[in-house]
Amino acid sequence: MYTERVIEHFRHPHNMGKLANPSAIGKVGNIVCGDVMWLYIRVEKDDQGRDVIADVSWETFGCTAAIATSSMVSDLAKGKTLEEAIAITNQDVAQELGGLPPVKMHCSALAADALNEAIHNYLSDRKMPVPDALRRRHEKIEKDVAALDKRYKAFLDREQTKGNTAAAGESAPCS
Repeated sequence: MYTERVIEHFRHPHNMGKLANPSAIGKVGNIVCGDVMWLYIRVEKDDQGRDVIADVSWETFGCTAAIATSSMVSDLAKGKTLEEAIAITNQDVAQELGGLPPVKMHCSALAADALNEAIHNYLSDRKMPVPDALRRRHEKIEKDVAALDKRYKAFLDREQTKGNTAAAGESAPCS
């Protein structure tokens, strides 16, 4: 089902963890499968004065494909200018991994979206121009993350209510 390259990035992920002092963070999620990714970038100027992703890392809650695509997008983005990094697509991520099963292509889209969201946040926070395509993508991602956050909040509220009921001496149902 998965290529050797996917398995390798899952078993030995690159750039995993929270980056100290990131320039920006991109958070994305999938309401259907529940995967959530945070991608951290540190941007520095190169010798030509261009903004370059000097370092990148990530944290992902998800399946094998979500972990592997997070790892791969971090490899692809490191050392790229912001313009080059914006051009990285989910197809690029999947291709570098030797392909993904069709049902897992959404993971490569999440990884590319996390990178785009981090770049959007970097540009926005610094009041720099945001390309129209990146702005439109951000608007969709923002809606998806809001829906995911709402879903998680509802879950946590239910769990809290169960805990309060059990603490009051009633038995909470097993699930």
